[in-house]
Amino acid sequence: MAHHMHHSKSTRNLAEWLSYIESLHPKSIAMGLDRVKQMIDRLKLHPKFTIITVAGTNGKGSTCAMLEQIYTNAGYQVGCYTSPHLLRYNERVRINKQEANDEAICAAFAAVDAARADTASLDANGDAIALTYFEVGTLAAVWHFMQTGVDVAILEIGLGGRLDAVNAFEPDCSIVTSVDLDHQEYLGDTRESIGFEKAGIYRTSVTAICGDTNPPLSLVTFAHEVKANLKLVQHDFNFTVDGVDSWRYSAGEVDFQLPRPALKGAYQLNNAACAVSAVESLQSSLPVSSDQIASAMLQVSLAGRFQTVSTSPEVILDVAHNPHAARALAENLNVSRASQGQTVAVFAMLADKDMQGVVHAVKDEIDLWYIAGIDNVRGASVEELLAIVSEVDPNARIKTFQNANIAYEQACIDVSENDKIVVFGSFYTVASVMQKL
Repeated sequence: MAHHMHHSKSTRNLAEWLSYIESLHPKSIAMGLDRVKQMIDRLKLHPKFTIITVAGTNGKGSTCAMLEQIYTNAGYQVGCYTSPHLLRYNERVRINKQEANDEAICAAFAAVDAARADTASLDANGDAIALTYFEVGTLAAVWHFMQTGVDVAILEIGLGGRLDAVNAFEPDCSIVTSVDLDHQEYLGDTRESIGFEKAGIYRTSVTAICGDTNPPLSLVTFAHEVKANLKLVQHDFNFTVDGVDSWRYSAGEVDFQLPRPALKGAYQLNNAACAVSAVESLQSSLPVSSDQIASAMLQVSLAGRFQTVSTSPEVILDVAHNPHAARALAENLNVSRASQGQTVAVFAMLADKDMQGVVHAVKDEIDLWYIAGIDNVRGASVEELLAIVSEVDPNARIKTFQNANIAYEQACIDVSENDKIVVFGSFYTVASVMQKL
């Protein structure tokens, strides 16, 4: 029995709650929605507010941030639930772009925990319902949104879609931003199998948006089978670049010009188009003007998405951790490349990711590799990463470090003001450098 469980529940602080909910289930990920659906009934979490669910290999966070900014600008009460967090758990639960405070999150955890262990409705063995960390977090976020009385909640899928806790709620609009390989151990190792898992968030007669320009057949087939209202990018809705600073969104009769999103990168237009398509599909219940969408494009921000945290030398943080995201990172680095100066990668990854694929995607944009270990059971060792970088890029210049912080410190000492430092490879890599900053 861990010491923190002896605290009376009312005095448990957020850190104690988080270590307690981590201990509730033997596995960090347990697929299946039965337990969550039971909890939804116990907690009476049948919200009247509009729900938008967002899945995708990459681009989920950006799309959620754009929707959050659009609806906040339009004057609605907006709940947004995303994961993982970089510095504080509170980042995951926001109302009108403000993080929920510790007290509100603890109250939500307490409500979920009480329902989980409710003696009147225990299972046949008299046991409380075992929930994973993510399941508790999802139920707590929706509970908090109901307490607050939001008009719209934007819920980011944690992993896959079909069996993710978020998918236990009924959406009014579902978005799949992109389909690529990641989390193969849970979702299968082809785009078709992953597409099927993500399409699981689509529902009969509900708008089902897909932002992948090459959608897997499995996703399209599933959408048709359940008779979802499927909208494919560059087919049912379009985005076209029509200037350095602007782009056009068009779908049927609708056609308007918008400023480039403040989030950097070509692929952000796919995400922006998905967000606008969702907003358009919900106009009858949540009206938004094109001016409100336009102002949101200029204001949207998201930590760790090609985020510049300092200039001369330029320091960029990017949570890219699979080849698809790494290709986008490489493209952004290429566009922002100054004629002079070197690009130093501060790089650490989890061992269960496609390390070869990531290195291959960015190698042409990197002059020096400062590779590091991650203090996590899933982290790749420095030796492992070193072997991979040398194999993929035999001419690479590499230095090795115990962790990303030390690598970053050394990079700051070694570079001159025309150089660029890019920190990437994992949420952990970016988070540890952010903490340092």
